[in-house]
Amino acid sequence: MQALRRPFQILYVIYAFVVFVILMIPVFIWSLAVLPMGRIKAGNLIYYGCVVWADIWFFLLFIRHHNIYLEKPEKERSYIYVLNHISYLDSAIIPKAFRHPVKPLGKVEMARIPIFGFIYKNVIVTVDRSSSANRSRSVQIMKSVLRKGISVLVFPEGTFNLTHKPLKEFYDGAFRIAIETGTPIKPVLLLDAYSRMHYASIFSLNPGKSRALFLPSISVEGLSMADVSALKEKVFAIMQAELIKQEVEWISGISEGAKV
Repeated sequence: MQALRRPFQILYVIYAFVVFVILMIPVFIWSLAVLPMGRIKAGNLIYYGCVVWADIWFFLLFIRHHNIYLEKPEKERSYIYVLNHISYLDSAIIPKAFRHPVKPLGKVEMARIPIFGFIYKNVIVTVDRSSSANRSRSVQIMKSVLRKGISVLVFPEGTFNLTHKPLKEFYDGAFRIAIETGTPIKPVLLLDAYSRMHYASIFSLNPGKSRALFLPSISVEGLSMADVSALKEKVFAIMQAELIKQEVEWISGISEGAKV
């Protein structure tokens, strides 16, 4: 059965890639048009272009996304959103889950991809983990963004979780920034990204549901830098417990995408 499905899977992924590129071209043109408006305003407008792109791409790929709110974010408040990281599809899900501009923290290597990379670097805060100076610069940019009332988005695992555990170990960065700026943390779980596109192969992409679960925000009021580890462990435990409750597929490692 798997062998019979494979040619159709390959055709689907080729179709998805072609549509991806075609839809990126008008977003690229839009980005060039708004770039003179300044980094923040242009970045927000480019993000809205990505929202339109994601809506059309997901529709054409028959991926149905919806958000689940255990607590809705307050519209006028900025957050540090922390998300689990399990798939290449995570980046595409962001403009589906977050309908207003946010500033994700992302790997600088992605900015080297033609067309997409130009859009990417004007929407996110890039981080080069090979350089402590560049990491420090990224942190300062994120603090500046939060002071302007814009939420930031971080994958605290840093890279894909390959463990088949709910989460891999978190880095401290997001939790340090939260305490330093007094910004509440808002955990968000991407429940189906692994099922839609397994990290082992882009040819595992398949249609189906996509869900983002917004958990209650976590206040950092009254915390000091001595509390970074405790805050990190608290957020980790909350996210892990909910992923187990939701019975996400990567915990057991049983996934149709993993078999492609």
